[in-house]
Amino acid sequence: MTTIDPAPVIVIGAGIGGLAAAIRLAAAGRAVTVLEQSTTVGGKMSQISDRGYRWDTGPSVITMRHVFETLFASAGRHLEDYLDLQPLEPLTRYFYADGSVLDASRDWPAMAATIAQWEPRDVAGYLRFLAYAAEIHRVTGPVFIYDQPPTPTSFLRVPPWDMLKVDAWSTLDQAIRRHVRDPRLRQLLGRFATYVGASPYRAPATLAVIAHVELTGGVWYPRGGIYRIAEALTRLATELGVQLRTGTRVSRIAVENGSVRGVYLDAPAGSGVRPEFIPAGTVIANVDVATVYDKLLPPEVVPAGLRARLLNQETSCSGFILLLGVERTHPQLAHHNIFFTADYRREFDDIFGRGIPPTDPTIYVAISSKTDPDHAPPGCENWFILVNAPAVSNRYDWTTQAQTYRDQVLATLARKGIDIRGAIATEHILTPHDIATRTGAYRGALYGISSNNPLNAFRRPHNRSPHIGGLYFAGGTTHPGGGVPMVTLSGMLVADLVQERTISV
Repeated sequence: MTTIDPAPVIVIGAGIGGLAAAIRLAAAGRAVTVLEQSTTVGGKMSQISDRGYRWDTGPSVITMRHVFETLFASAGRHLEDYLDLQPLEPLTRYFYADGSVLDASRDWPAMAATIAQWEPRDVAGYLRFLAYAAEIHRVTGPVFIYDQPPTPTSFLRVPPWDMLKVDAWSTLDQAIRRHVRDPRLRQLLGRFATYVGASPYRAPATLAVIAHVELTGGVWYPRGGIYRIAEALTRLATELGVQLRTGTRVSRIAVENGSVRGVYLDAPAGSGVRPEFIPAGTVIANVDVATVYDKLLPPEVVPAGLRARLLNQETSCSGFILLLGVERTHPQLAHHNIFFTADYRREFDDIFGRGIPPTDPTIYVAISSKTDPDHAPPGCENWFILVNAPAVSNRYDWTTQAQTYRDQVLATLARKGIDIRGAIATEHILTPHDIATRTGAYRGALYGISSNNPLNAFRRPHNRSPHIGGLYFAGGTTHPGGGVPMVTLSGMLVADLVQERTISV
């Protein structure tokens, strides 16, 4: 006889991973309560409106549409009934230090024509690189991305000749150099390491899979803004009976005899009220894994040395963000734009070597009003500017230097021919320190553990705690990694792990 444990599940955090887990479990008949400290859902996926401008403040590039289709299908729904995901062309417009411009596109004839103008031999080289990246995805996808966290036996499922294709001992930059010659094309392909907060000069060539999913699978934009994804998942979760409590902060996970027993909530300061306790035999933490072990678990249940190891590990980079209301339009810009530095290697040496914001940064500018004109007043644009920055440390004081660095970023854009300093109607600044404070991301790192090591993908914390029974993790700091599609996958995988644990024969 097969029975399913009817005990409720608690999800800490209404980020995308937590919502995905809640949806999957609720669709399987489980009672799920999601507790979110903020008054809104989405985690790092958030939005701000001000003076007629609207910005997404977190993720801005969406790939792997099929992941979202799978999640909705698992609940018996159609993605199209909740989200209007539109393909973007060009994928990204790249601006180089020498003044050249390239529109990355899935339109192969157009892409080939541009590459041929730079270096004719790179037309074939670019195709070889895409084929190389597709092979890595074919090998790693079923075992290391779409399946449960890898174990030593996972490698036995991959033929030895296929494991060689993963190319983990080359850096991404080395792999790119084997395929294309033009330094501008190399810079474009190397940028995909930043999608997991890594350096192309340190991260393994395996990360070429990221180039594969974007350059062949495309970039998608939810009509209305990226935050529509959080709203769509919330709507679906609510329809399935998930109880969602915002403005509810978990202060501690209760553990007895090595297993979770529920969570305690923060009591209102000065109220004299005892903290509310919610019992549960399963807790899914959609919170940075390091933060969970450091802040939410009783110290006595954390294995000796684990907390220190998690807190001292190298992290991914963070980000410095400007949200600008610009009283001007720029026809030369696309929805997604990259302004490359002339010295890409130095940029990553600044971030990961010296621990300081880049002195000459690559600047990403997303303008969603290019696609959704109502995101800015007529004749204006909403700019989301992101610069890769080191995680919070004592090497740089963001509390005193944010305005100075803001000025430096805008001056860098002005030198590249885009001077908006006299056309800013309103602005908001988000530093790595702000990201840490608002989202619980340890040191403000956007993707948790660093990917600047060929083995770190396999050192990423497991979705199921090996130390506390009934404790699970979803989000960008656990398997399979960062980015909205991967975080969605983490929630789906966690739900499956929970179901495996609670089904008895």
